[in-house]
Amino acid sequence: MSRHIAVVGGSLAGLRSAEQLRALGHTGTITVFSAERHFPYNRPPLSKEALAQPDSDLPAELATRLAFRRRTSLADVDFRFRTPVVAADLAAHTVTVDSGATVSYDGLVVATGLRPRRLTVPGPERGRHVLRTVEDCLGLRHALRPESRVVVVGAGFIGCEVAGTLTSLGHQVTVVEPAGAPMQRVLGVDVATAVQRHHSTNGIQFLTGTGVTAFTGDGKVTGVVLDTGTTLAADLVVEAVGSVCNVEWLDRNGLDLSDGVLTDNELAVIGAADVVAVGDIARFPNPLFDDVPRRVEHWSIPTDTARRAAATLVRGPGDGTPFSPVPAFWSDQRDLRLQSYGSPALADEIRIEEGDLDDLTAGVVATYHHDNRHIGTVAVNLSPARCRALREAFVAADVTA
Repeated sequence: MSRHIAVVGGSLAGLRSAEQLRALGHTGTITVFSAERHFPYNRPPLSKEALAQPDSDLPAELATRLAFRRRTSLADVDFRFRTPVVAADLAAHTVTVDSGATVSYDGLVVATGLRPRRLTVPGPERGRHVLRTVEDCLGLRHALRPESRVVVVGAGFIGCEVAGTLTSLGHQVTVVEPAGAPMQRVLGVDVATAVQRHHSTNGIQFLTGTGVTAFTGDGKVTGVVLDTGTTLAADLVVEAVGSVCNVEWLDRNGLDLSDGVLTDNELAVIGAADVVAVGDIARFPNPLFDDVPRRVEHWSIPTDTARRAAATLVRGPGDGTPFSPVPAFWSDQRDLRLQSYGSPALADEIRIEEGDLDDLTAGVVATYHHDNRHIGTVAVNLSPARCRALREAFVAADVTA
């Protein structure tokens, strides 16, 4: 009997899952349910090139330009756009879409990913932006005026990318971050402080160690009130304060949804039959580091998890070979390119192997260690060839020794 596999989520992880299912020989029906109206597209340019372009694009045009290539193996895959799944009965093997219709499945891929977290403080809504979709990107771009005063709340990777892009366009950007230097949780204090120092010399103002308590304005944001009592004038605000996992549709199925969807090492969802999770919503143990299940919000993870999850659905439990992907990300922030391999955030020691933190543009290599084991590398402004060599060296290393 031909098996029907439902993929819930139409972004990169859902797309890669459909591709891998076909690559592994699944010839049955595949249905991809997507809340978006566009074929899966590349999101990283939204905070950089797409944001900086002239404001003549419509969402469909931008999504088409950023769309991933549709492989011929997906010709018969049923992509249902604007069709979010709102509930699931995993025991009955059914999902329910927003129209109320119920669809049965034999195998289920959870690929619903993340949505931007929003600040829950008083004040007007208009003038507040997030950045996740092409619609978000164009909404922010169209709201800009010459030399806009922009407050970016959050100094993570998205916040710093947006700040760099908008500063390069001539806008006045202030970044507010209560947790410390930008990207400190991942980069560590010394490297993060060096990044802040570099960006500050290029026109980005940082206010760290303080948070937002309210927005001012009559109908539209005109100011950002900090917990110090200071009010920053703002023509618009970008909220880059993290993400929320889209797991509500899985409620009442007895799953661990405390941080994404808990799975085993083969991406099989714990507590459900014939269900796998992929992408940045999957919380799985990676023996490359330890046995603690974690979510990973890096570019490489959708493809890596889709490959293993598809095999779990199509072939069943594997041969015992552990799933040990090497997380990798990059971030372009004006004249800096940061690239990372491994899991730097788990480090208890950081070593600067090459370069000088006072001159990031000339190139820096930092290695990250836990209990004297090399668990991550961060490179700043190195050539592609040098970065490839660093990645290959990290992959080849026995980090579990």
